[in-house]
Amino acid sequence: MCGIIGYVGPRPAIEVILPGLRRLEYRGYDSAGVAVLEGGELQYDRAPGRLSVLEGLLAGRPREGTVGVGHTRWATHGEPTEANAHPHLDCTGRFALVHNGIIENHAVLKDRLVREGHRFGSYTDTEVIVHLVESSYRGDLEAALRAALDEVEGSFAVAVLCRDEPDRIVAARRNSPLIVGLGDGAQYLASDVPAILPYTRKVLYLEEEEMATLTREGVALRRLDGTAVHRTPTTVDWDMEAAEKGGYPHFMLKEIHEQPEAVRATIGGKTDRSRLRRLFGGLGIEAETLQHVERVVVVACGTAWHAGLVGKCAIEDLAGIPTQCEIASEFRYGAPVLGRDTLVVAVTQSGETADTLAGVRRAREAGAPVLAVCNVLGSSVPRASEGVFYTHAGPEIGVASTKAYTTQLVAMTLLATYLGLQRGTLDRQRAGRVLRAVGGLPGALREALAADAMVQECARRFQDSRTFFYIGRRYNLPTAFEGALKIKEIAYLHAEGYGAGEMKHGPIALVDPGLTAVAVFSEGATHDKMRSNVEEIRARGGRVVAVAPADDAEAARVADFVLPVPRVDEVVSPVVNVVPLQLLAYHMAVLGGRDVDRPRNLAKSVTVE
Repeated sequence: MCGIIGYVGPRPAIEVILPGLRRLEYRGYDSAGVAVLEGGELQYDRAPGRLSVLEGLLAGRPREGTVGVGHTRWATHGEPTEANAHPHLDCTGRFALVHNGIIENHAVLKDRLVREGHRFGSYTDTEVIVHLVESSYRGDLEAALRAALDEVEGSFAVAVLCRDEPDRIVAARRNSPLIVGLGDGAQYLASDVPAILPYTRKVLYLEEEEMATLTREGVALRRLDGTAVHRTPTTVDWDMEAAEKGGYPHFMLKEIHEQPEAVRATIGGKTDRSRLRRLFGGLGIEAETLQHVERVVVVACGTAWHAGLVGKCAIEDLAGIPTQCEIASEFRYGAPVLGRDTLVVAVTQSGETADTLAGVRRAREAGAPVLAVCNVLGSSVPRASEGVFYTHAGPEIGVASTKAYTTQLVAMTLLATYLGLQRGTLDRQRAGRVLRAVGGLPGALREALAADAMVQECARRFQDSRTFFYIGRRYNLPTAFEGALKIKEIAYLHAEGYGAGEMKHGPIALVDPGLTAVAVFSEGATHDKMRSNVEEIRARGGRVVAVAPADDAEAARVADFVLPVPRVDEVVSPVVNVVPLQLLAYHMAVLGGRDVDRPRNLAKSVTVE
């Protein structure tokens, strides 16, 4: 959630840190701060609120030091105040530290440190770390940080400066992402690639329980036990242009319109059976293991969980394997029955979602094979999994996920098709139909996007609605969930997703002229049932928006407004049907004057519980 950036090099560190923090704003934050080593002292500035407040402070306090760290904080322990903002300093002013994550035993550590004479200036869990570093320091910053982190329980990505060692930054991670960027006479530290992309494309992804020491001369990696680590840098294959708005008013709208290309890249020519088999044969899980899978458990959070629900439908439909879809925050604390015959599929955009990562580790400990579906190369979930299917959505900056979701749907459909072929439960003819439907998705998405003007008109017509029900069935029940989530996330409107057949089991009591129902029609056995469900809503005064093929006369007859989508096979219909729901949420948010790319209280990557 929070953002970290650090710099060691020849130029004033602030010139790198502030733009880097700006590029990390999408992660969500409510305060910001910087610390710079200058003239043998640590100079620091912090401010609650947007980054512009901090920039205003620094405009009157020029900082020329060439080693520094910056941070954007999303409050967990302690309100978003100046005192609780990072960096945190120790009692002597010798150390400055920034931290992402949660220290679970901070209260116990703080009580001990206070008894030892340490004075605390904040209510955060983070501050205990810098005091532990102070207590452990004997002239070696690396050793002091290792000793401090040996005492803490929880998750962390930390970076620390020391005025006695003014040429370096020492950093470490556990369960929170951290990367190092390699430059010529300059090194960079960040919680995500966009922060440093203008300066370098060569990055090192820190693994669990690793630390890095950055100096102008280079970077040294070690395990937290002190063991040296040698790793070849990764070259990032996308540039800053991909992370800019490209003429669109918001990142979210740009990313919605990037979906045809993102889906095309994810499909990558895998729509013939031989290439599909080669793909999954190279994912890191043996084909024999997949042939003997008796059960699938999908583990995910939020939007990725909705993709998992679609995957459950597809795997049971195409492969005949019993499948359940678990919310990761429940799965990790439950008592799942797992073994080598259970395939666990972890779905995550960032690869850093804390609960999903914990679920993966639990599954691996139980001996279950784990396949990650992820968008970020080298992130934590893929590294902790046995195999990985990388989607190719590219960088997604808007907090509300769009193209990452549709590429996850494609990945789950291809996985279901492969499992069906491997197990012999999917005949070649139907497999061919599904793969052709997948191959046609980029064109179908472009057709759905062409109806944007109609979606805008729909948003204007229904912007007075006080509540929304999104209803769907079978493959498109998760589409209803996702549509409701999107309008909640960015338009701040009350919305609920329901199975259309569940309306008469309670929710229909809320139907009156102030309610708008968004009904997702699709091909298949439930089409006529959906029409009947919509009739029940209309009979009680509710207004209805239908997502349906333009030539669906029955949907048009029972709806007040139709958002047209192309007619596609039901198996891939969630990929197409979600597009007008994304656009509807977007236009509702714009009409309401909302901050579309940075909705309140939310962050792009949930790296803490």
